[in-house]
This record gives sequence, structure tokens and C-alpha cells, in this order.
Amino acid sequence: MAKVVLAYSGGLDTSVCIPWLKERKKLDVIAFSANVGQGEDLRPIEEKAKRSGAIACHVVDLRERFVTEYIWPSLRAGAMYGDGYLLATALSRPLIAAELVRIAEEHGAEFIAHGCTGKGNDQVRFEASVAALAPHLKVIAPLREWELKTREEEIEYAKARNIPVPVTKKSPYSYDRNLWGISIECGVLEDPWARPPEDAYLLTKAPEKAPDKPVEIEIGFEAGIPRSLDGKALGGVELVSRLNEIGAEHGVGRLDQIEDRLVGIKSREVYEAPAGTILHAAHKAIEGMCLPKDVLEMQRQLSLRYGQLVYNGLWFGLLRESLDRFFERTQAEVTGVARVRLYKGAATVNGRKVPYGLYDKSLSTYDTGDTFDRSASEGFVKLWSLPLRVEGARSRRRRERGADSGE
Repeated sequence: MAKVVLAYSGGLDTSVCIPWLKERKKLDVIAFSANVGQGEDLRPIEEKAKRSGAIACHVVDLRERFVTEYIWPSLRAGAMYGDGYLLATALSRPLIAAELVRIAEEHGAEFIAHGCTGKGNDQVRFEASVAALAPHLKVIAPLREWELKTREEEIEYAKARNIPVPVTKKSPYSYDRNLWGISIECGVLEDPWARPPEDAYLLTKAPEKAPDKPVEIEIGFEAGIPRSLDGKALGGVELVSRLNEIGAEHGVGRLDQIEDRLVGIKSREVYEAPAGTILHAAHKAIEGMCLPKDVLEMQRQLSLRYGQLVYNGLWFGLLRESLDRFFERTQAEVTGVARVRLYKGAATVNGRKVPYGLYDKSLSTYDTGDTFDRSASEGFVKLWSLPLRVEGARSRRRRERGADSGE
């Protein structure tokens, strides 16, 4: 039989996908589960996949790669989407797709399958990534094809085939979680006027219930990448995990926004991203000390584009690779330490120091030691405002001509 590699979470949808692919598509199913820091115990997943009918199951820890190859480049680029979505789910998809392709090639599979619905962004991210990496592979999306319309129908389908059905309590919310953040949808959140209930949040404390005493932390960067916390060198996974804990305790990292999905609809999205919120604030503070004004202005434009292409599933295109080369060069200068104050939901930078910055106190000070040549300012202001002076003179002549002609 031909083979298909299925992106398998162990949840209801992908558990049902295994027998459906066997029966309807006549395929041998190889399951694959990625550990990207979703906080679940993945040890039982191999047995569950095989009990559901898979001929093999790969469980791969991708956390280090996720941080090093995806999170850090996006942080270095200052990438986000909309009003501040830090792209947690979007960043994990190309990594998972790349591993799907690797396993498919290892097993000689002709197909890849996923459990995404037909109205979300993830279907595009998976399939666009596969198209870029292995255009010869065919993609199957069971949830876009099958006749099962409700959760109850899926459960009955699984029970009739003795497929182990997840026994977790059904939540009114839909979650996608990884090391970089949590996305929360469905339930009352589909009403854009409704306040997100506290039980929707998995990680962060409500800001009003956060500690009354603020905490200050220091984050060290080398060439745009965070390397230390409070002076202690940490690996990427440990650093992000620790900042998630600290930020969550102080209510940092919540976001509620109306988002424009790639498929053309608006959706209400709620996110938690404590570590990302802290690191983006700290990184921006160090950049401001190290990079010239024109570079910062260009970066803001390219950061927006970078966030869009990640959100839209175009990670493996030439544009992202080219933008990374730009950011690698600018970030070579971004080294230093930012001090961040966490208090009642806010992450505020209140100090920064760099070894080779562009900030020069002797030029900016109004106190003793001022070396700025004020006498040069008069000529500068005259030249700077010269175009406006010429425009103003032209407008004055027009007004005078109009007055003379009686207009």
C-alpha cells in the first residue's frame, strides 16, 4: 500500500484521521507528533497512534530547533502581525511541515496529511511549506473532505472502530500552544464584545491579581539574540521557559485583537505570550541604542513584511531568506543588556546599556561635559527649512496675485 505521513496530535480529529485514511484512501498511515513546547506528555502518543491503526509513529523533540531557527530570527526581525500577535502558531508550522517532509522521504511516502479545517490559516501554512520543500508530495486534508460534521459523529466513528478516543474534558475554547505562546479561540470569544473570561487563559495571571510588588529583570543580547537572564547565560529553550514563568506570574503577555485571516475572514483572537512580549520590548530597546535612524526606519518597514509572510505561510520563500540576510547584518551591532520592569500586566524597559552604541552622553547632555556645537545649528536649521521657505514664498505670491486680480 502507498503511505501517508499524518501530522498527529493525539486529539479527536487526528485520531479519527488514521482509520479514515486507511479506509477511504487505502493508505498505510505513519503518524508524526512534534514537541514544540506545548506542555503535554507525549510519551503515550506512539502507542495511541498504533492502536488507532498507524503502522509507525515518530515523536520528535523540536524545541531547540524551534527556538534557534524560527523564534530567534523572527525576534531579530521584530516580526509580529496585526496589533501585536507574535506569530507563535504561525512560526511552528513550517518547522513541523519540514519534519513531515523528512519523514515522508525516509519512508518513501507519497502523501502528507494534516488535521486542519478548511477555514483557518494552518492549512495554508502546512501545504505551502510542503509545496516549497517537496512539490512532488500530495497533501490530504481529511477535515475538508469527510462526511463527519460534528464532534459527536467523530466520536461514534472512532468507537465503531475501537479507536481510543481522548477522554479529556471538552473545553469551550480551542487552544494551540507552544513554547512561544498560546492562541485561544471559540466559545464566548467569538463575540467581539464579550470580555475574555479568566478560565480561557491557561498561563497568565489576571493583571489585577498579579503581585503588588514589581520585579526587574535584566536580559543580555549578543548580535540580536537573547543569551542571558540576570547575568546568567541560558540556552534558548530554558530562557524562553523561564521568562514565560516570570511574565505569567505578573500578568504579562495577554493580547485580544480582531485579526484578518489569510482566507479572507476576520476573527477574534486571544493570545498569551509572556516571554515574547518581554523579549520584543527588550530587543527594541537595545536596537534603539545601537542602530542608526535610517536603518531603524527601514527595519520597521521590513519587520511588517516579515510578519506578514510568516503569518501567510511563506517561510520557505526567497523573500524570507533575503530578509534574514538583511537582519543578520543589522543585528550584528545589537549587543547589550536591557532592564525590564514587570508589573500588573506591563513589561516596561527602564534601563539599557551597550558596549558599542551610538548614544553619546557628551552630545545629548544639558549638563557639564556638553560637547554639542550649538553654533552649527543655525545654518543647519536654515538649510533644513529651505524647501519650506521656498514653498511659503510661492504661496505668498499666489495670494498677492489673487488679491491684485480681485479673485
